[in-house]
Amino acid sequence: MASTTHAATAGATLQDQQLQLVTGHSIVNGQISTQGEDPLPFQAFASPSGVPIALSFHAASASEIEHAAHAAWRAFHLLAQRTRDDRALLLDRIAANIDALGDDLVAWACAETGLTAARIRAERDRTTFTLKMFAQLVREGTWVRAAIDIGEPTRKPIPRPDIRRMLRPLGPVAVFGAGNFPLAYSAAGGDTASALASGCPVIVKGHPGHPGTGELVAHAITKSVAESGLDPGTFSYLHAGGPREMEIGAALIRHPCIRAVGFTGSLEGGTALAKIASERPDPIPVFAEMGSTNPVFLLKNALQSQGDSIAEKLAASITSSNGQMCTCPGLIFALRDDATEQTIRHLATLLENAPPQPMLNRRTMEVLARRVGEVTTTEGVELRAGRAVVVNARNPTIASGPALFRTTLASFRAKRTLHKECFGPVAIFVLCETEQELLDAVALTQGSLTGSIFAGAMDATLSAKVQAILEHRVGRLIFNGVPTGVEVCTAMTHGGPFPSTNQPHTTAVGALAIERWCRPVTYQNAPDQNLPDELKSENPLAIERVVNGVETRAAV
Repeated sequence: MASTTHAATAGATLQDQQLQLVTGHSIVNGQISTQGEDPLPFQAFASPSGVPIALSFHAASASEIEHAAHAAWRAFHLLAQRTRDDRALLLDRIAANIDALGDDLVAWACAETGLTAARIRAERDRTTFTLKMFAQLVREGTWVRAAIDIGEPTRKPIPRPDIRRMLRPLGPVAVFGAGNFPLAYSAAGGDTASALASGCPVIVKGHPGHPGTGELVAHAITKSVAESGLDPGTFSYLHAGGPREMEIGAALIRHPCIRAVGFTGSLEGGTALAKIASERPDPIPVFAEMGSTNPVFLLKNALQSQGDSIAEKLAASITSSNGQMCTCPGLIFALRDDATEQTIRHLATLLENAPPQPMLNRRTMEVLARRVGEVTTTEGVELRAGRAVVVNARNPTIASGPALFRTTLASFRAKRTLHKECFGPVAIFVLCETEQELLDAVALTQGSLTGSIFAGAMDATLSAKVQAILEHRVGRLIFNGVPTGVEVCTAMTHGGPFPSTNQPHTTAVGALAIERWCRPVTYQNAPDQNLPDELKSENPLAIERVVNGVETRAAV
């Protein structure tokens, strides 16, 4: 059970009753599990104080992983027998039960991550909106892309078979919680919501940076599964931290009952998990969202007419959540001239005056410190604002201010370390001498989630050239705006070419995220009783139509 030590003694802002809501144990097959008690429990740390929260968390044992995986496999086949309305009800119940956690959830998330209450409430609302969106999508039904080609037994010279096709769920999905979004990309985040919507049970590997928040949400999901009358194996939550954290993730991916993986995190983590999945006797897909520099291109007329405004937008975006978002701008490109210099000065002043903010955890701060050190010591790079990040072993405080670096395209071209993501409130301003150099810079950028173009009325020709190159390197193009803020909608693409993701044809946000957990299956000459409901002849969603002179049926 949770410790009753008052949170003040642990340096956190949690109250006794809030601590008691969390057990520190995994949730497997609908139950709090204590199988194979972890002899080396781990702790969460309050941010920015860096002081441990007064509760021990137990990393999942091998038996708990095994139990969760087999329960998910059983639940997968039982879930296939339930209606889409049953899945929609589950998603709606999860949203309601997360809302019912109220300020207790906000307190835990703020304590563990250092993010503000306003940010956490906004993220909670986004999470529940996503769940409700998928519930509506499931009820409506057309996401399965059902297609029916009616057979022609009298066709000459050979009969045409009856062929029907739709998307079908892959099976149990392992979701790896993200460190920077304790709600929207964690236990009940977009991966979990879309997988459950598709008909796939989910096993979440909790993130060690916010294990209490993850467990609280997991309890809400588990309660929702029970209230919906679904098999308890539909959802499990495994605590993962301490020396066994990576071992738990690897074991989960290798388990034969797991059929797909969702991951949000670092390039190193994502590629390592994809490698493990590819080396299975039966390789499975890993959908990994990884590092992104989100390049921004500032064109001449835009800077001349609105340079200060652009600098203010960039400063706000760079420091949003202290730069710990996958869409914060990390690289800024512009032609060298007086307007550019004024924009750099204004941006540097804004960042210099920005107060330090909490980092998510000590590990995130240590990675940022290494990256800032690499950039600071790179030849041809000048620090224009901020200072080097120092991690002092004797000072547990985890907070950092922003930094702005300036360099030339020649240095950027020569130094590959400048192309890597700095996960934190850090940006590198790259100066180009000619329009051709600016276009060369676009071509040099690596795959990113986003790319932004600030263009004025007289920049149209150059803007079109930048766009033509940039759209091959990003998943989302933004015009005259910053990349932070990802709208949850059908048209959203939250993905991009490697290394931002390893599956550039997919999205982790929006309605189409559901398709990651499915594969197309075709049924030929199948009797109606052998068909999924969406493909049956009497399905009211199906209408007859003619395409290229051939009569077909397709769900609408």
